[in-house]
Amino acid sequence: MTTTARTTLVFLFDLTAVMVAWVGGFFIRFNFTWPSGYNDKVLLGLGLLLVVHALACRWAGLYRGMWIFASLPDLKRVLKAVAVSSLGLVAILALDRTNAPAIPRSMLVLYPLLLLMVMGGGRAAWRMWKEHRLYGGLMATGKPVVVVGAGTGGAMLVRELERSPDWRVVALVDDNPAKWGLELFGKPVIGSVDLLPQVLSDYKAQHVILAMPSAAADSLRRAADMAVRAGAHAFTVPALDELMSGRVAINAMRPVAIEDLLGREPVRINTEHVHAMITGKTVLITGAGGSIGSELCRQLARFAPARLLLFEASEFALYNIEQWFAQHRPEVQVVPLAGDVKDAQRLDEVFAAWAPQLVFHAAAYKHVPLMEVGNAWQAVRNNVLGTLQVAVHAQRHGAERFVLISTDKAVNPTNVMGATKRLAEMVCEALGDLDGRHTQFEMVRFGNVLGSTGSVIPKFAEQIARGGPVTVTHPEINRYFMSIPEAAQLVLQASAMGQGGEVFVLDMGEPVKIVDLARNMIRLSGYSEDEIRIEFSGLRPGEKLYEELLADSEATCKTPHPKLRIARSRPVNGCFLEELRQWLSQPGPVSDEQVRAGLQRWVPEYEPARH
Repeated sequence: MTTTARTTLVFLFDLTAVMVAWVGGFFIRFNFTWPSGYNDKVLLGLGLLLVVHALACRWAGLYRGMWIFASLPDLKRVLKAVAVSSLGLVAILALDRTNAPAIPRSMLVLYPLLLLMVMGGGRAAWRMWKEHRLYGGLMATGKPVVVVGAGTGGAMLVRELERSPDWRVVALVDDNPAKWGLELFGKPVIGSVDLLPQVLSDYKAQHVILAMPSAAADSLRRAADMAVRAGAHAFTVPALDELMSGRVAINAMRPVAIEDLLGREPVRINTEHVHAMITGKTVLITGAGGSIGSELCRQLARFAPARLLLFEASEFALYNIEQWFAQHRPEVQVVPLAGDVKDAQRLDEVFAAWAPQLVFHAAAYKHVPLMEVGNAWQAVRNNVLGTLQVAVHAQRHGAERFVLISTDKAVNPTNVMGATKRLAEMVCEALGDLDGRHTQFEMVRFGNVLGSTGSVIPKFAEQIARGGPVTVTHPEINRYFMSIPEAAQLVLQASAMGQGGEVFVLDMGEPVKIVDLARNMIRLSGYSEDEIRIEFSGLRPGEKLYEELLADSEATCKTPHPKLRIARSRPVNGCFLEELRQWLSQPGPVSDEQVRAGLQRWVPEYEPARH
């Protein structure tokens, strides 16, 4: 049926509604007997009302909406048309001066009520019939699912899933007692989230959808953890800001990821300060193709830099990040630069050609066991000499800021990697003092980053995909975790608020037991620990059971940002730099034991782990 034909039929229906309301009003007024003395008044009034109502319907825009999607906006249009039509009736009554019986005043109530019932009810009935025809057969199909959250998100989700052949909502749970025992689109709200395992069992459901887009992180974590522990496949809906912006729909669900179970609150940074620091500047990022470096590049691009200099030793990683910008942010000028942070000649060439005003030094060796045995000297050269070379060139060429990406393993280090990162921090502190603060040096420490190079998450995922076992070094080992975007945003925030010489410490939340992480990943993958075993392999060289974010001799002070603190580390005397340069310039080879002895000399808090 064409649009014109459909509109004509709807228009005729609305005119019929006028006749039903007008004649029906008289029948009701006279106890369902026809008042023969009113024939002329009925015909004259009907003719006038049909004309008024036709104009009212056009004015109210009643024929722009589709009946199958009739909703509140359509009801508002119906009310407008009924109101104008009722005013027409008022005018008819006011102008009625004939000697015949007057039109009953009760028609002022009966006519608009009946008209509204016929017009609104007809549209609602059509939508119900049409939806039953289209989706009624789907209600008994699909996988039974329990929805967590009976608020706005839950209502939107249940409404959408009614039209899906894949899902069948059987019940909801919500922590708000006022909703218990009620129904949402015909689906019962059973009780609190604590009842989730029982509800899943009662309804024989194996799937849970978390419809709490605005809930706090700990509430989401609790619900997700409960669903996973009950053996259900857990999904979550997009965040509220994504829904409100229209970027995604409520039914754009995804499986609950391990990040959701960590319960990290979203990061909010002072974008005004970050904009002031970055906009219009040339920014150099070393290690630009790595997990942290590449995310820093993506975050920096939001703040309109003049250009981004992507400095990277790995050709493949450099190609990947350069291609990402070509595809996703072609308006940002990027300069891919292959090079090694230990290569003074290449660094001099880059700084002389581009004169970067901001330097983010993310290039480093980060894997503890690999750097502990057989590669200790390379860790020193890359992490310490590389930092020294980049920092010196930043000073020499007048960079405004130099930001070192450090690690929690630099606190009371027990491994070579951590000791080299602490020594890199000391280098930056010393250079900042000697420079007279022309170049501001800031260091930012944080713990493990989910999905980064060397993270346990990809390793566990690969082991689960192979059918196990999942290897954990020790049942009591724990680590701090945060997401890559969260870490990158906080690095930018720390950089913007730094005055020079600070060691910023990111709020990593609560430490997570690695064995719990492994168990949750197994459950999220749809397996039990009987199907995928966990094996304990023992601590590896240089590993600690517990990571620290602050050294014993350090204190912290608050910053304006709740997730950033400043560590007051022990004073560093810049006089050691020349002697350190001589040590770093050794031709080698240098044994692991010689490296450890040298690091202990420069970093007194370094205590090599003994295995």
